Amino acid sequence: MAETRDVVELILRDHRRMEDLFRLMRSVEADRAAALREFADLLIAHALAEETEVYPALKRYKKIDDDEVEHGEEEHEEGNKALLELLEVEEVGSEEWDEKLEALVEAVTHHADEEERTILNGARENVAMERREELGEAFLAERERRLKAGCGTPDNVRGVVGS
Repeated sequence: MAETRDVVELILRDHRRMEDLFRLMRSVEADRAAALREFADLLIAHALAEETEVYPALKRYKKIDDDEVEHGEEEHEEGNKALLELLEVEEVGSEEWDEKLEALVEAVTHHADEEERTILNGARENVAMERREELGEAFLAERERRLKAGCGTPDNVRGVVGS
């Protein structure tokens, strides 16, 4: 696949990876704990990179609804809380773990669907490709910085949720 710098495509790529990880976390044949660790790092890095690098820039565009961007930030918080609840379950694959997983799936897929239909479509229609590529580079750099720091650990997620 060609390497893109378009922030819209980069965000969509992360959303698809999250969906893949949900499938692994649901599968009794997969290493569910490893899938959760990758998911936790990706979700936190992705959301913080959006909030730091992408959302503030998109708020400057008149045709992109600021309320939708702010709602996206609120939904990140809901997803982070659901992630923390799952990370705090001691036994992977237990009934409680499965329940918390489904709550996380619901929160994140709801947000991704809304974000794709409102914020990302607005960015596609109203932000020039050159600017989307600049935002994509900033998003990737911040996302990578967070991933290298191991941002999905339970202690770090607690800190993100508490802030």
